[in-house]
Amino acid sequence: MSDRHQLTDSDPLVQGSDVEPGGPVAEKRPRRRRGRRIALVVLLVVVLLTGGGALAGGLYYRSVDKSIERVDAFEGVPEESRPQVEAKGAMNIMILGSDTRDPESTGGSRSDTIILAHLPKDRASAQLISIPRDTWTAIPKSKEGRGGRDAKINAAYAWGGVPLMVQTVEKFSGVRVDNVAMVDFAGFKEIIDALGGVEIDVEKGFTTKYSLIGTRTFEKGRQTMDGAAALDYARERHAFPDGDFARIRHQQQVIKAILDKAASGGVMTNPAKLNSFVRATSDSVAVDKSLSLVDLAMEMRGLRGGNLTFFTCPVKGTGRVGSESVVFPDPARSKTLFDAVRRDSVPEILAVSGK
Repeated sequence: MSDRHQLTDSDPLVQGSDVEPGGPVAEKRPRRRRGRRIALVVLLVVVLLTGGGALAGGLYYRSVDKSIERVDAFEGVPEESRPQVEAKGAMNIMILGSDTRDPESTGGSRSDTIILAHLPKDRASAQLISIPRDTWTAIPKSKEGRGGRDAKINAAYAWGGVPLMVQTVEKFSGVRVDNVAMVDFAGFKEIIDALGGVEIDVEKGFTTKYSLIGTRTFEKGRQTMDGAAALDYARERHAFPDGDFARIRHQQQVIKAILDKAASGGVMTNPAKLNSFVRATSDSVAVDKSLSLVDLAMEMRGLRGGNLTFFTCPVKGTGRVGSESVVFPDPARSKTLFDAVRRDSVPEILAVSGK
């Protein structure tokens, strides 16, 4: 995800996006680069739970912040086409997720997960809106001339990297993206193991064939999962009739479980555990060039995991466009939702989401 990498016409296809055969593909990155994608959970845990305390204010955290990889997320994004800011002080962060070590993957990197995280002006809560990766929408034309037509939303990454994803999400939502963060969900394994496992309530028993250990069976009900099990749980979609929607729900469950465990498991109050946790994960972080985690931590010092709300962008359902299986957005409900985001109206956002 480094700004040093430029997609070319010979890059391998972003797996899971079902972009047409012969389309652009993403280069396999050296193993050391894979580890430098953001662990979203680390960003959330450290920023939300340290709450601007001694860690956020100290030289230690500032040294960590300076070492984080930066991505030129807005390079070439034309200002005249971007949405205007309607609620000064609110912040919208686009989070892109991939899973480079998914056993199902047959090639390079993936852009499987798109989340628009809204942080209200009062920083008293946060709303994380998942946009299904197969959402059928208009993709602007990249500066290299790719795109410029309707396609699955995550085709934008294959055609123009992070800047084109910014343009596409802004065009789709009408919400201005203030910052960008990136996450490799494969990093969940190490994070969860560092926490000593997490509690997950499994909605339905199932067996996955795409496990780190070959196959794995999950029983219905609440249970403790280690990193490998939780990662298998968050990846599975074939065992559920709603496919990627189930995977989105499970990813949200795992993120929430990590936040809850970090808050209650003594990590934030134990300097040795916290130091180990931050050092073990800081190399995975990549954000845009303007985002300061220190400043964000100070602003969000009152926020806790219970104030985070996860939901999915409204859709009409699934179908096919030519040979592609796609998700059709619900324009009316989506407009209501994103209008509320633009105006920073948290009650209206929650009303649309049904929370």
